[in-house]
Amino acid sequence: MSILIERSSKRKLKYRRAFRPTTALAKAVRFDDDMMTVTLQDGRLIGVPVIWFPLLHEATPELREKVEIGGGGVSLHWPEIDEDISVAGLLAGADTQST
Repeated sequence: MSILIERSSKRKLKYRRAFRPTTALAKAVRFDDDMMTVTLQDGRLIGVPVIWFPLLHEATPELREKVEIGGGGVSLHWPEIDEDISVAGLLAGADTQST
């Protein structure tokens, strides 16, 4: 992906690659009764309540385990329940139930 930026000093347009995280990348996902835990490639763990994600909350344990880690670790996808979650969103701590 590229983004278009304008250099203010010369007013020339230049394309630069968009930022892609290199450390906050998912390596594994696991569940217990109430929590989803994502292990990042750098060893950090992100734990969030499953209830934040209604499709995951209602899914069977078998369906929850069928996660695909995409984009080199930037996203989580459950094809059978059509759920997508970004690692950046998890790190931001967005509680979808309160918005």
